[in-house]
Amino acid sequence: FLLSLKLENKTKGKLQKQICQVVLDHFEKEYTTELGDTWTGVRDVLTHPLCWQYAVLLNKFSQSAELENTLHVKGYHPAFQGPLPYLPASLKCYIKRTPGQFPAQKHQAGKLKEYYLLNAASLLPVLALEVKDGEDVLDLCAAPGGKSVAILQCAYPGNFHCNEYDDLRSRWLKQTMESFIPDPLMNLVTVSQLDGRQIGDLKPELYDKVLVDAPCSNDRSWLFSSDIQQATLRLIQRKELSSLQFQLLRSAIKALRPGGSLVYSTCTLSKAENSDVINLILNSCSNVMPIDISEMAKAVSQEFTFLSGTQKHELLVLPEKGRAWGPMYVAKLKKI
Repeated sequence: FLLSLKLENKTKGKLQKQICQVVLDHFEKEYTTELGDTWTGVRDVLTHPLCWQYAVLLNKFSQSAELENTLHVKGYHPAFQGPLPYLPASLKCYIKRTPGQFPAQKHQAGKLKEYYLLNAASLLPVLALEVKDGEDVLDLCAAPGGKSVAILQCAYPGNFHCNEYDDLRSRWLKQTMESFIPDPLMNLVTVSQLDGRQIGDLKPELYDKVLVDAPCSNDRSWLFSSDIQQATLRLIQRKELSSLQFQLLRSAIKALRPGGSLVYSTCTLSKAENSDVINLILNSCSNVMPIDISEMAKAVSQEFTFLSGTQKHELLVLPEKGRAWGPMYVAKLKKI
């Protein structure tokens, strides 16, 4: 018993030690103001990785009935059930109430992985995008590639453009696609390394659907920055992120065909990077209008906790114990 207590304390110590105090103090100040009492519960989840949960997104291109049986036996159930406005039968994602991670699969050249481990909330932008077969789709900031893989689980786009500006992340994206998507289908996929802010000018009105999963303050990973200097620098540069996000959205709107729709998402709780950016776009671009996604939110409210008081075209997933998904902000717009 003493040994297990010692080990437990050691693990706790390890996890406690990893928390970056500079970042926590910064979040504490900002999110107490923005979220009020809700922040306490969210902070408890974000600062304790032992209570984090991971979803298992099945790869329809490498199907295994055995895997689904194993997941059922281990207490997993489908993440998305009920009357969702958009839920292709081919999108299969499993979650369970308790923390922990299903074993990851290693990348093997020429062999497709059977599943992708992810935060279940990161599938909400894909469900909000509602991609149909034959549509031309742009994933503007696509790395590491989970959402691109999820889009291809839902439908077969006519032309699927996955873009990632950052060199290292672009290589990561390519590897993800190789791990999940069969060669013949990769012929429909273009992977590029363009500056997302310029794509709208380079490819005007070319796409039916655009996903902007924008670079943001990644609350989960920033809290565990091991390098204090890097963390401090990130917090200083944080103020500039909303300007970059605004520029990416402007570019995405230019790339959209009239009648096409766009989903914006981040994995931060920050109001400046979420609703403030969307409000700025709505106030400065007369050719876009907000699209109601409250039905989708209602349909998944058993599995996800949402911040109350948001507008109908947006949602913010708040992590809580037993439903440790998010943070994930999602907003949907349509080009007129």
